[in-house]
Amino acid sequence: MSYTFEILGVSPTLTFFNQHQELLQQQQPSGVEYLGNRKCTLDAFVASVETVSPYRGWDVDRVVDTVISFWMNNSESIQYWKHRLQDAGSENLLVARVGDIKSLQAAFESLLGT
Repeated sequence: MSYTFEILGVSPTLTFFNQHQELLQQQQPSGVEYLGNRKCTLDAFVASVETVSPYRGWDVDRVVDTVISFWMNNSESIQYWKHRLQDAGSENLLVARVGDIKSLQAAFESLLGT
């Protein structure tokens, strides 16, 4: 299985929590997980994916490798989001998405109605 990881943006903590709860209440489980962290660090996101991967039945090592690869290849983007998180203040989270590629593709297709 192949995985993907990307940083999506900055969100107020309460908004992220409410959106996450709505996703959890959906009938069909998806192979996509949204992560919120107060810090823009590799360690914070690795810890997050190590927590959710077993629950999702994902290969933890491959998911961690995906996050590390993103971090190694996107330094400008990471710096950008690190600054946006600092500018937003302590009541906000940096939001990222991790998931298996097939599930993410299915989610996008359902949004497009195809």
